[in-house]
Order: sequence, then structure tokens, then C-alpha cells
Amino acid sequence: MSDDDQKSGDPQGLIGQIKDKLISSKQKTAEQGRHLTGMPDAERADRLPPGQHRVDKWPVLDLGIQPDLPKESWELTIDGAVENPVSWNWDSFMAQPQFSHVSDIHCVTTWSRYDNRWDGVSGAHILDVVKPTAAAKHLIFHSYDGYTTNIRLEMFQDEDVLLAHSWEGAPLTREHGAPVRVIIPKWYFWKSAKWIKRIEFSEIDQPGFWEVRGYNNDGDPWKEDRYSM
Repeated sequence: MSDDDQKSGDPQGLIGQIKDKLISSKQKTAEQGRHLTGMPDAERADRLPPGQHRVDKWPVLDLGIQPDLPKESWELTIDGAVENPVSWNWDSFMAQPQFSHVSDIHCVTTWSRYDNRWDGVSGAHILDVVKPTAAAKHLIFHSYDGYTTNIRLEMFQDEDVLLAHSWEGAPLTREHGAPVRVIIPKWYFWKSAKWIKRIEFSEIDQPGFWEVRGYNNDGDPWKEDRYSM
């Protein structure tokens, strides 16, 4: 999850070098900041979480790879510790009940953007469809660029969670996760995986890409849970 201005025509080796440098930089930031976590905003009177600054534009952050996924070839699998695993292509996904929500988003790199309108399929509907088993406690998101991130099941049960295909009334762009991305507004935005490929329900926690590289397992903006202790 790092700033990316790469062009699709760049040599793969160069992209790989840039990606490695960006990941290394983020890991170093996590090491330096791991003792600065755990400062709760007790009353949450301010809309802006501690340590954040508001932006108007939506910054682009990724691993240095932006998959080009035509809707016709995109597919989402939802499986693991569920009673009813499903695989949806684009038409199947769009045939699900549609959900709209406006929410703020907060990135671990300290920017926040207010009043984002999302359209997609709600997390509540997904839970109704797949029916997690009693033993399911965690989810792992798998993206088409190889990215993963983990959350607790109760985080996915928030009323504002959705799989979004549109932002501000227009289809998501490639750099922001088209055709479908996860939106979990109450947590730092690295938990909202782009280019979603698979949602895996699990009985055990499986830390994702940034979580094993020094970032907090939950990522609560109001507690500044940026880094692991």
C-alpha cells in the first residue's frame, strides 16, 4: 500500500525494485512508530481521528501493481468457514441487492477524506448469503495483486461495510480497486482491500501483508492503532 505513479509499460524488473523499496520504507515506518500507538480519543467529539489531516482528493496507495481487471473476467469467491460458499462473476454480483452508504475514510498514512458515497453489496447481505459457521471468527481478504489483509468477524458486521463497485456515483477506477473493492470505514483504510478476489472466513487469525510487516492487527483510527506494539 504505497503511492504509485507507475505506467503499465514499465519493465517488470523496475516495478519489482520500486515495489521492494516502498515496502521496505513502510516497514521502517512501522518499526519507528510502533511505540506511538494506543492513544484513545475517549469522547470522539471530533470527526477527525487523532493524528489525521483532512484531504479533498483521494490519494492512490497500493503495492506498486494495479491489476487491469475487465468486468467480464472478474470473479469473487467467498468460502472457508461458511455453510454456503459462493462464486460470483460480475453479473451475479450486480444481481445482488444494492446498497448505498456515505462514510468517512481514514488512511494510516494520516490522511482522511469525508463524505464518500459508495454503492455496492452490503456486508450484511454477504453474511446472510454465505452463513458463517459458529466457529468462524476472522476474515482474510485476498486481492488480485497478491495483497492480503485480515479482520475480525465483528468488524465485518458493522452496518457500513460493503463491497463497492462505485464511488461518488461513478464506477471505481483501476487505481482505486476496480471493479470491486472492500470498504470498512471504521478502520484504517489498508483493511479495505482493493481488487478483491476472495473473501475467506476462518476459525483462526491469519495476519495479512502489512500486519506481518509491523502494522497493527486491528487498525482503529480513534486509538491510533497504526503499528504493532
